[in-house]
Amino acid sequence: MAGQGSSWNSTPLQVLHDVLGWIAFASWSISFYPQVILNFRRKSFSSRGAVRLKKPLFWLAAVCSVVGLNFDFVVLNLTKHSSYLIYNASVFFSSAVQRQYHQKFGFDQMIPVAANDVAFSIHAVLLTAITLFQIAIYERGHQKISRTATAIVIVAWLAAAVCVFVAVPHHKWLWLVSCFNTVQVVMTVIKYIPQAVMNFKRKSTIGWSIGNILLDLLGGVTNYAQMAVQSIDQKSWVNFYGNIGKTLLSLVSIFFDILFILQHYVLYPSKEKALPPKLDAVSKERILKSSENAHSDNVRHKFIFEHSSGTLHFQH
Repeated sequence: MAGQGSSWNSTPLQVLHDVLGWIAFASWSISFYPQVILNFRRKSFSSRGAVRLKKPLFWLAAVCSVVGLNFDFVVLNLTKHSSYLIYNASVFFSSAVQRQYHQKFGFDQMIPVAANDVAFSIHAVLLTAITLFQIAIYERGHQKISRTATAIVIVAWLAAAVCVFVAVPHHKWLWLVSCFNTVQVVMTVIKYIPQAVMNFKRKSTIGWSIGNILLDLLGGVTNYAQMAVQSIDQKSWVNFYGNIGKTLLSLVSIFFDILFILQHYVLYPSKEKALPPKLDAVSKERILKSSENAHSDNVRHKFIFEHSSGTLHFQH
């Protein structure tokens, strides 16, 4: 388990370490929900979204929208959290990995993965998968996953597969899980870039939740503080470079979170109110096209919508 190899010298520091860890867990975990909720609450009139949901009178259907959320970010994020889950779970639960860690860094060192790290990784994979599902079924305008992001994900998993084939015959378990940790670090750096660039090009952060970033910043700070507390107690900085992935995860997250906060509150604050009319105009244009197509196809069914009762009647 996470505490093998050494013990805490100070009970107050141990308590502080655990409190900071679970604050990081709560902040990072809750940070996923604002975007999921925002995607559900935002409505966009679209024929294509309605068709996907198989609604009658499709050209008047109001569906949930993920317009403004960068899809590359979500896909890269899923690869990042999946890799991080493999690393955290392996180091925390595998005695073979822990033994090799102690052989490399010393038997007096504590395992650098805590229970909150494992819990966060599991939750992150689940919520990122839910967000990806929203992208699949909600209105997304003309947005799509880029070929670049697809290529990056394929290369990342191919590299991980190569590491597996190299490590298994030689039982290099610590090296293998460290490869997955490296993947998550690289993906952490890359995943933020598409959203930052998209915000810059649109000169707006509409459709993208700042609540996610504020909570992410709190998680990054408390996660780094948790590692610092352990180092102070152990009088050693091994856990920083022994789990370089966790260290860089905190630092990179803090850097990009500050950048996003500047974009949202300083650089593009007024665009949040200016963009919806433009989005509505696009939606209206698509509604008109859908209406024209519906009439030109000589649709057999006639739909009568009674506004007062909110019921829909079909006539053949």
